[in-house]
Amino acid sequence: MILKFYKSLFCFLYTLVFVFTLASPLHAAQIEGVNFEETAVISGKTATLRGTSLLRYMLLIKAYVGAFYLEKGVSSNDALTDVPRRLVLHYFHAIPAEDFATATTEMIKKNVSYSRFRALQPEIAQLNALYKDVNPGDEYRATYIPGIGTELALNGAVLGVVPGAEYSAAFFSIWIGKNPIDKGFRNNLLGK
Repeated sequence: MILKFYKSLFCFLYTLVFVFTLASPLHAAQIEGVNFEETAVISGKTATLRGTSLLRYMLLIKAYVGAFYLEKGVSSNDALTDVPRRLVLHYFHAIPAEDFATATTEMIKKNVSYSRFRALQPEIAQLNALYKDVNPGDEYRATYIPGIGTELALNGAVLGVVPGAEYSAAFFSIWIGKNPIDKGFRNNLLGK
């Protein structure tokens, strides 16, 4: 009788664990305790996780982790072309909006020619006006949608869209361009 009870209890618990495993979302990657999904749908197209990385400030301070998404078949060398892409950044520290605006402007300046930088001033100002202060645990999501522009969202809430493929390439170059914020971070995001 007791053996039968334990056998029934074991079957019940096994079934319960199995059901909860199926009900919980599957994550493609976990880095520094942050989960990132395997895919992202961008304007009806599925982009897959290309890579994740941790960015450290002054070699010791964990600033944020990121995940980068591209459609299958798009090479890392074509990541800044007119293709759907998404970057998700999860922050470990509070950062004021003004710091994002300053860093965006300076990093775009490092990645494009002087004439291109001057031409992109309206778009840079438009995106910089969208930034909000972040707290630990907040996530910015930047998504390029071909024909529409670069959408910026904070914790899933869309803040706005800046049109233009050229602006998007300049903006994403901050992390995956020739002169990124950190080359190791770039290479990890691109899966290199």
